[in-house]
Amino acid sequence: MLRYFFRRILLIVPTFIGITFITFLILQFVPGGPLEREMLKLQMGNVVSGSESGAVGSNRTGMTNIPESALKEIREFYGFDRPVPERYLEWVLNLCRLNFGKSYAYSEPVIDVITSRFSVSIYFGLIGFVLTYLICVPLGVIKAARSGSKFDLISSIVVFLGYSTPGWAFGALMLIFFGGGSFLNVFPLGGFRSDDFDNMNLFGQIYDQLRHTILPVISYLLGSFATLTILTKNSVIENLNQDYIRTAYAKGLSKKRVIYVHALRNSLIPIVTGLGQFLGILLAGSILIEKVFNIQGIGLLAYDSIINRDYPVIMGLLVFQSLILLTGNIITDFLYAAVDPRVKYK
Repeated sequence: MLRYFFRRILLIVPTFIGITFITFLILQFVPGGPLEREMLKLQMGNVVSGSESGAVGSNRTGMTNIPESALKEIREFYGFDRPVPERYLEWVLNLCRLNFGKSYAYSEPVIDVITSRFSVSIYFGLIGFVLTYLICVPLGVIKAARSGSKFDLISSIVVFLGYSTPGWAFGALMLIFFGGGSFLNVFPLGGFRSDDFDNMNLFGQIYDQLRHTILPVISYLLGSFATLTILTKNSVIENLNQDYIRTAYAKGLSKKRVIYVHALRNSLIPIVTGLGQFLGILLAGSILIEKVFNIQGIGLLAYDSIINRDYPVIMGLLVFQSLILLTGNIITDFLYAAVDPRVKYK
């Protein structure tokens, strides 16, 4: 088994190279990149200066021609004067030295831009992850134990209503009713903390952080709430129909002990095995939720970087997120083998 996981770890390298190279190649041909933006700035600057001085000579689109020397300097500055494989190899070599390049938009090292946002996404991701399992697993077990009851019916309606509602849409709706400026005005309109957070006392900081946390975390929970709850319920019901459960009842064990000790243990196998992938997705951040609540995390940074064509930051985020997801897949395989003795990796 150790040999299998060692091979899986080694497979991260070619998989990572494939992911990053394809993305790097696509970014080179996406319109509106840094080269086009710099050219547009120069063209617009020439038009403005030409109109102020009364100069003539712009083309029919209203743009003046850019000197070839200026175009050459722009291409050299952004590295577009060299072949794509050469630029990718240079990027990989810099990556090995933990040099992610410099952001076009922030004029700061990419590693500093990402790490400053990463802690925010980890904060919301871990809270959402822990609460999801603490709420959904017990709820799924109770629904299985009381299958067909009014509680099961009502909770199923609530679960599927939550499943059909996107987390970001629910978050926007909650901001309308409970956010600052509404008639209730319970929660702030967004952000991670208030501007005067550092000037508050300890209890004030805790209260302020909670007010900025509740609505985003609920939005995070909504996306995986139904999936994990129904998965737990179906898994427990499936195990309750097994022969070893009938044997446990025949031995005189109580229903509570049969469900929460014997059935639940085997029912957790499909739940635990998805833990690695689920954790990886949460730590990668949520673009739409962070956009709605204006949370300066990894998701919002990815959105802004795509809009601004900030290629170094996009590639840096790809490195972090791909490594997290690839590691999550290995954790999933490891947990699957750990909780299910029938699984033997060779």
